[in-house]
Amino acid sequence: MNKKWTLKNTDGQLANQLQEQLQIHPILCALLVQRGIGDFENARRFFRINSDQLHDPFQMKGMQKAVDRIVDAFAKNEKILIYGDYDVDGTTAVAVVYTFFRELYPHIEFYIPHRFTEGYGVSEKGIQYAIDNDFKLIITLDCGIKSSLLIAKATDYGIDTIVCDHHLPGEEIPAAFAILNPKQKDCPYPYKELCGCGIGYKLISAFAMQNSIDLQKVDKNLDLVATAIAADIVPITGENRTLAVLGLSKVNENPSIPIQALKQVSEMDKEFTITDLVFIIAPRVNAAGRMDDARKAVELFIETDLVKAMVLAKELQVDNEDRRDVDKLTTMEALDLMERIADNQSKRSTVVYQPHWHKGVVGIVASRLIEHHYRPTIVLTQSNGKLSGSARSIKGFNLFEGLTECAAFLENYGGHYFAAGLTLDEKHLIPFSNKFDEVVRNTVPEDMFEPEIEIDAEIHFKDITASFIKILKQFAPHGPDNMKPIFLTKNVNDYKKFSTLIKERHLRFVVYQASSQTINGIGFNLGEKMEVVKSNKPFDMIYHIEENHWNGNVSIQLKVIDIRQSSNAAN
Repeated sequence: MNKKWTLKNTDGQLANQLQEQLQIHPILCALLVQRGIGDFENARRFFRINSDQLHDPFQMKGMQKAVDRIVDAFAKNEKILIYGDYDVDGTTAVAVVYTFFRELYPHIEFYIPHRFTEGYGVSEKGIQYAIDNDFKLIITLDCGIKSSLLIAKATDYGIDTIVCDHHLPGEEIPAAFAILNPKQKDCPYPYKELCGCGIGYKLISAFAMQNSIDLQKVDKNLDLVATAIAADIVPITGENRTLAVLGLSKVNENPSIPIQALKQVSEMDKEFTITDLVFIIAPRVNAAGRMDDARKAVELFIETDLVKAMVLAKELQVDNEDRRDVDKLTTMEALDLMERIADNQSKRSTVVYQPHWHKGVVGIVASRLIEHHYRPTIVLTQSNGKLSGSARSIKGFNLFEGLTECAAFLENYGGHYFAAGLTLDEKHLIPFSNKFDEVVRNTVPEDMFEPEIEIDAEIHFKDITASFIKILKQFAPHGPDNMKPIFLTKNVNDYKKFSTLIKERHLRFVVYQASSQTINGIGFNLGEKMEVVKSNKPFDMIYHIEENHWNGNVSIQLKVIDIRQSSNAAN
């Protein structure tokens, strides 16, 4: 699949002013400006993260009321239910809040809805459980802001609810006892992009501050907070970046028992980055909810005995292996189905359905299909007599808005720009598919169906020095709004035909540029580009700069994303 390369615009004047202040490489200053950092003080805060950069939790609307209600529950010996969603953000949030309060108060339980029998967020079954078991306070985490009816039911039965959620509120706000959500229109909290676990962390921080509790008790699960930030794909800016840095430090220097167990079952004995949390820790946690019951993820996160934690971590490992097998098989079946759809090539969207597909992997499969056919994609299966599934999108198409235009065919839907879930009756499948394709066709310009790679800066190999990399590493951790920089180098040559094909899929590069040293690189799944490398003509490459650690040695390596023949080498 060809990809469009786009070089980002940078305010050159601001970058030059910053370079005068910082006296570092101009390209590093351009990267800072792209991230909204244009002066010395903000650059210092960006590179020198510490806990002083965290905001006062009592700035969040509803926080004082929430803390006072929990204090009151303690005083009255009321039962408290900690309720969270089944994904990484929800399960870590429940663990962080439950663990903190459990050490202070005995009458506390947690509840995780089952993905397949209860669905996302606050459920009828969960509220009924609270009613039947005489709970007087529910604290929801990573959910609740859209649960007005169920929260009203709890209130009718004498149960107060504190909603801790980071999703965008709708027009109707639940009549909860207190709502902690920085995205509320009238919330003065200065940082709006916390994940659900982050809001839970702010709640226990506020409780500790008001009740003179050692803040070390608050921070003992910061590695779980960092895991939630990584997995939930929230912006790695401001307070999220601070919490991610502090949490990663704990992951690597003094990990909690559950993180120790997950690191051991993953057999990764190295310093973890936020990418490792995303691709090593998070899938094992998510697999519990996808393949079985996410409650055991929380049971792992609250375990204090490493032997017992290892048993639970191994169960999650098995779930993840099962998830990968099902994911791979479903993707193959979906691709085969697409090949057999007569008008597939002329469509601007993908909608595929098989009744036997596992509901826990349809979202992952939708993302996989976009890697093959770059267009908005919906994967459906059968669940409780209906068609249910997940949707994933591309740049230029807002899924939630697109599904809204198709609402006449849907029984339920929800989500945001790039991801959504939906339910419909099978008799509406074909008219829905046609309508969805029409909406995509009328919304997305033709040139948007080519995947785009945004390049941060053009650079010469000779600029990639030890001092450059030392500062570049301090841009981490990476994620939305602070993605790992992508560099472009033009007119690169294969060095003495040393570049080779590995396993018929990957490219091992040994390259150089005029007046530069040779440099090594790896390009995964770029095997089809081998003829460009071996053409004896210069080519351009885009890549991340990494350090390769091998046998105690550290060397510079390029993680190559794409290559193409240089424009002046076409003939």
